[in-house]
Amino acid sequence: MAGRLVVVGGGQAAFALVARLRALKDERPVTMLAGEASYPYQRPPLSKKYLLREMDLDRLLYRPPAWYGEQNVDIRLSTTVTAIDRAAKFVTLSDGTTLDYDVLALTTGSTPRRLPASIGGDLDGVFVVRDFTDADRLAGELTPGRRALIIGGGYIGLEAAAVARSSGLEVTVIEMADRILQRVASRATSDLVRDLHQSRGVDIREGVGLVRLVGTDGRVVAAELTDGTVLPADLVIVGIGVTANDALASEAGLEVANGIVVDEFGRTVDPAVYAMGDCALLPWQGARIRLESVQNAVDQAEAVATLLAGGTAPYEPKPWFWSDQYDVKLQIAGFGLGHDETLVRKGQREGSVSVWYFRQGKLVAVDALNDAKAYVTGKKLIDLERTPDRTLLQDPQLDLKTLLS
Repeated sequence: MAGRLVVVGGGQAAFALVARLRALKDERPVTMLAGEASYPYQRPPLSKKYLLREMDLDRLLYRPPAWYGEQNVDIRLSTTVTAIDRAAKFVTLSDGTTLDYDVLALTTGSTPRRLPASIGGDLDGVFVVRDFTDADRLAGELTPGRRALIIGGGYIGLEAAAVARSSGLEVTVIEMADRILQRVASRATSDLVRDLHQSRGVDIREGVGLVRLVGTDGRVVAAELTDGTVLPADLVIVGIGVTANDALASEAGLEVANGIVVDEFGRTVDPAVYAMGDCALLPWQGARIRLESVQNAVDQAEAVATLLAGGTAPYEPKPWFWSDQYDVKLQIAGFGLGHDETLVRKGQREGSVSVWYFRQGKLVAVDALNDAKAYVTGKKLIDLERTPDRTLLQDPQLDLKTLLS
């Protein structure tokens, strides 16, 4: 039997790694070190159905607590790692004890960026949403008629805006860039999503940043913006991105660069140490990227599990993402980085539309809003490395399945 696998983290990548190992009949000893007090759970619903109290925490668990014992997985909750001794192959835990490992898997995830205290980031009423305790605190603030300020027009901020507006709050989104979703989507997709929010009554202000939050008795009451306005606010939700949790790896002498550098097999510079999920900086088409998505966390972790169980195949990322806002499901296939052309296609259903991305004539990504056919077809075409005829794509009556024949 192989030696002990120690998994640092208790999120999606950690669970996917362990579950896949056991599905492959790998019986090595496994210890999971989960920093939270809860058993591993799904995070995407935190900012949606959980925040709206449409789901409780038990329904978010990947598996019931008994599963871990049944699978001979030693899971330790509320336990973090403070140091890694790579030479002696042990980790030091938050309670001061140590734990030997044969293989170490770092699934440490990422942390939301917060506003500095110097501009009001530590005031009451200022929130980020990363775990269920964050969502619990915020849920109690979502009272109809209150004024919510969302800082950041990326997917995190816009999903929060949708929840707040659906809860009856007055919502303003500020985005420092000249358009929402600028870092992750085309101008065409930004326009579609902006229209979606504005049609629901959200005030979106682009090219506007935050100077500081204003507090009274330690509680946020307003925000001073870069355009000179002062905006009253009863609560503030911060969605300005995340940073990789790579400090532990860095202190252990592993290579990091806002992410733990790994090869195509998920290995760090130390062959006994792997990293996967949001914390991993992986190779992709000649570059190194971090893919902050559930899909990548699962796929990369399962690829590492297969390797540990005796496989030889490298991990080849095939990015896909999704975002739920109001009654609209945005599904994204591929990675539009560096695109130089887009095509907007109306779907056959009312309100369905898709944006197709091309780079040097090649299809590289598709954004589909309430258009599952476009998403599925686009994803298959990208996986097959096939680029459809633009003229055919522009025909709204075309059955997209014909593009695959």
